[in-house]
Amino acid sequence: MGQWTMAYSSETAITPAPRSNENRSTTPGSAGFKAYISSDWAERTETLPPAREQAPFASARRDRLSAIHPGQRLIIPAGRLKQRSNDTDYAFRAHSAFAHLTGWGSDTEPGAVLVLEPTATGHDATLYFRERAGRDSDEFYANPDIGEFWIGPRPSIAQVASDLGLQVRGIADLALVMNTIDTETLVLREADPIFTTEVDEGRLRFAAEKVLTTDASDSPFSLEVNGDHAADEQFARGLSELRLVKDDYEIAQMRLAVAATGRGFEDVIRDLPRSSAHQRGERLVEGVFNTRARSDGNAVGYDTIAASGPHACILHWTRNDGAVVPGDLILIDAGVEVDSYYTADITRTLPVDGTFTDVQRRVYDAVREAADAAFAVAVPGAVFRDVHAAAMAVIAHHTAAWGMLPVTAEEALLPDNGHHRRYMVHGTSHHLGLDVHDCAQARREMYMDGVIEPGMVFTIEPGLYFQPDDLTVPAEYRGIGVRIEDDILITADGPENLSAGIPRTSEAVEAWIAALTA
Repeated sequence: MGQWTMAYSSETAITPAPRSNENRSTTPGSAGFKAYISSDWAERTETLPPAREQAPFASARRDRLSAIHPGQRLIIPAGRLKQRSNDTDYAFRAHSAFAHLTGWGSDTEPGAVLVLEPTATGHDATLYFRERAGRDSDEFYANPDIGEFWIGPRPSIAQVASDLGLQVRGIADLALVMNTIDTETLVLREADPIFTTEVDEGRLRFAAEKVLTTDASDSPFSLEVNGDHAADEQFARGLSELRLVKDDYEIAQMRLAVAATGRGFEDVIRDLPRSSAHQRGERLVEGVFNTRARSDGNAVGYDTIAASGPHACILHWTRNDGAVVPGDLILIDAGVEVDSYYTADITRTLPVDGTFTDVQRRVYDAVREAADAAFAVAVPGAVFRDVHAAAMAVIAHHTAAWGMLPVTAEEALLPDNGHHRRYMVHGTSHHLGLDVHDCAQARREMYMDGVIEPGMVFTIEPGLYFQPDDLTVPAEYRGIGVRIEDDILITADGPENLSAGIPRTSEAVEAWIAALTA
């Protein structure tokens, strides 16, 4: 196979050039400055950390992936920084598949790439990342994207290799891999679109050279290889399905995330008097919870929903610019993401003044009853969709009893009807882990129609949402939205509610608020 040059790739996909700020830069460029700033630095102390706790678990996950794809090169990029505005970026978060297979979590360096190179017995895994530059380079002071003066020191190759228990090489060596791309190579496309384009070009060049039996690096061609990217899509699906059953390390991290989230809810409740006095109290609720997420973890696992009053009827209300009014309910859907990237996803609906009205309690207790019914059927061997069906049976019977349905509950539950779903259009459960909606690319037969197994972690989150202008709803119910969401671990003995320690019955919620706001 002919070799092709990597000049373009080296500048874009592998080591992108820093963004230009020449029109406003005041960094000196004189020879005297360069000579002075590169001299008289203390020797770096090269301390090698022990392998982190998750290293053997990540290795086992890579072995499972290797067994699925014998003989194929597998490329999993971490992703790169994403622009927020002009020369500022969003906080970096590596792609979840990369995090799953490396265990690097929030320490991941942007632009890193994991490559599994096929061998006679499986795969050799190598992590490529842009290692820190020496003080003889201008990178450390003149490159605001990655320079140490700007973002702090980066680890060495040896430190990362020791930390992750992985073979590690500098990012420039990735060009050697790119020069041997073939049509069997698979890439996680969504992680880094720029890098994926380079892989696609490599596959096309390989195919053209094979057809032409010559070096086609400068030859025009119109050959399309895997134009629908079906092989890459199957690869992404497999990476998603690898996460359906959690290992012991992942379960322990989920427990940490849930515990931190519980502390965040307590912070919010303690601050309710202040939030209630502010015209945009929902923002205060969001800020209080996010402070806990940053102090006890990496960040929030998703945008916090702080939906007070009628806003609770908007499923993904994240503007959070409304008032928190005594007498209303506030629906808080929030989760702490710990440093390993595992996140909780918990919802509690609280009476702002500490006491449910009779109607609010009626709705709340119905939702809790639906959650309990779903929990009861979430056992090993059951089908995942049966969890949703159990919750919906309760929702249908309550909405029928309250006179909201034009048919009986039994008729509403027929496949061709579903009248009760007007008041809960979302599903009852989703898998949870590195992503708040984890394993989302898994096949339906593995997910919605899949069999529940020990080690799975998913939510149970029924709700009732009575829109303020819904004329099918009696007036006293309008504007009330309630959701109760818990994180469930499946064990060999049955389901365990990881978030059971966060009060969830109406009586326990009232006592909780009273104790924290006294």
